Amino acid sequence: MHTLLPAIKSSVWGPSLSPAELALVVAETSVKVVPAGAYVCHKGAPVEAWIGVIEGLVKMTSLSSEGKSVTFTGVPAGGWFGEGSLLKYPEPRLYDMVAVRESRVAYMPRATFNRLLDTNISFNRFLLKQLNERLGQFISVIEFDRLLEPDARVARALAQLFNPLLYPGTAALLQLSQEEIGLLSGVSRQRANQALQVLEKAGLLKVEYGGVRVLDVEGLKHFG
Repeated sequence: MHTLLPAIKSSVWGPSLSPAELALVVAETSVKVVPAGAYVCHKGAPVEAWIGVIEGLVKMTSLSSEGKSVTFTGVPAGGWFGEGSLLKYPEPRLYDMVAVRESRVAYMPRATFNRLLDTNISFNRFLLKQLNERLGQFISVIEFDRLLEPDARVARALAQLFNPLLYPGTAALLQLSQEEIGLLSGVSRQRANQALQVLEKAGLLKVEYGGVRVLDVEGLKHFG
């Protein structure tokens, strides 16, 4: 509870809760530490929770029948996901969520989510905005993959982590390894390293020990 309460209060949707709703959400939502490489949730499984990342980083991914893996996006601390799957219940989950590093993850039960959906107008407005942002994000991902060179794809992948609605907890220093940046960008670790050097020379970021410090989010959004 001690880690969940501040995470909810600092979220975009948390301030819309009444004291009674906040107490209910905290009481009914479980928190789990997920090791690096472990599943947060599985493709094909029943959708029983709305999921938030309190600490760490998870990736949305899918594995084809031929064994090819594709990463759609990453969700850093402060992000919540799975509302679309809950709204389509009982359709099973269509993707895997995997912890890129050890992560602390919150699971709000479907019943709790539906109670807020049925009774809290502000929560409904938040969900509409979040779904719209998510749609725009995935359209952008398709566009980046088809039209942009690797340097620009890395720039856009980093810029997306600063979406104030989807990921309100993102700090200027992204504690991401080059391998993690490659996963989020759809490029190799080596190619991500080259792209970071290009973006650093352009004055958009600075590679530091333990991560990347973003200096110009708008510049990353429009690079290339």
